[in-house]
Amino acid sequence: MSLRSPTEIKIELLRRAAEIGFDDCRIARADAPRHADEFRAWLEAGADGEMDWMARSAEKRCDPQKVLPGVRSVVALAMNYWQGDGKGRRKKAEGRSAEGGRIARYAWGDDYHDVLEKKLRELHAFLAEAGGRQKFYVDTGPVLERDFAAEAGIGWHGKSTMFLNRRLGTWFFLAEIFTTLELAPDPPQVARCGSCTRCIDACPTAAITAPHQLDARRCISYLTIELKGSIPLEFRPLIGDRIYGCDDCLDACPWNRFAQVARESAFAARPAVAQMRLRDFLALDDEQFREVFRGSPIKRIKRRGFLRNVCVALGNVGTEEDLPSLAAAARDREPLIAEHATWAIERIETRLSPALRELQW
Repeated sequence: MSLRSPTEIKIELLRRAAEIGFDDCRIARADAPRHADEFRAWLEAGADGEMDWMARSAEKRCDPQKVLPGVRSVVALAMNYWQGDGKGRRKKAEGRSAEGGRIARYAWGDDYHDVLEKKLRELHAFLAEAGGRQKFYVDTGPVLERDFAAEAGIGWHGKSTMFLNRRLGTWFFLAEIFTTLELAPDPPQVARCGSCTRCIDACPTAAITAPHQLDARRCISYLTIELKGSIPLEFRPLIGDRIYGCDDCLDACPWNRFAQVARESAFAARPAVAQMRLRDFLALDDEQFREVFRGSPIKRIKRRGFLRNVCVALGNVGTEEDLPSLAAAARDREPLIAEHATWAIERIETRLSPALRELQW
């Protein structure tokens, strides 16, 4: 049993969190999440799409005691992943080459689950030495993490449903440690979105149906990552050249003018991926895909999901030069890839038809 006081434990916890790379660390009481009822209503409306695990763990998400019996405090942590814009914004800021597809910033580098979990283990060990029992999560457990982060004062709920921080803007990961230790809670922040609706206006698919309301079934991040099957035809043209996730509502946020480049280099873009053209991805077999995206969050959607996305992007921005690669993909033994490749070929040929007619005249 530790003889340290709760105040001493918290001071040392904050020091260690900053030392190992977290940009913020605050404490919330382990009360029922403020938006538990709204979460249940969201599930009942079917707005979670195919994310069945949300419903399976709904009661745990709404009651911290069902996650860790005896929990008293939630340690909320934030880590910046923004890599900056710099010069050549199109190439650097969007994590792609001139002929590549856009990847959401959080997925440019190493998988954040792996990066943050290693750091959380250090804090877990310290809290265990102080006499606590813990469970920790990085976007993987039955936790309404943004509610606890808001109660702890990390930031506030944006109208896009994304979480905002005055210093970090929108570019940060959240993690939490449930502990049986009684630690003094920090005060929450007030919401600072005011009358701004830029995030809502920026959404390509109108997935943000009202302030603080998101229909995941329309969201490009859901469509390119969580959806396992065919992307609905109505959304394919709206996806543009995005091949993994979407940053449009985050990019639009005015609070990002305060964002600073992350200290953690693991989140930097991988040059080999950023330099690949869209059609180059179609040549990857399963083994090559695993090698290219080893240690990347992109690996979780596997080759079938990623090449599906690449085909849609080519259908939207591809040229005649991409048709041979798409023709090969249309013969892929994976039906999901073949279907989307066929769609892409038809889209490109439709765009080419007016130009060909003009040449014939």
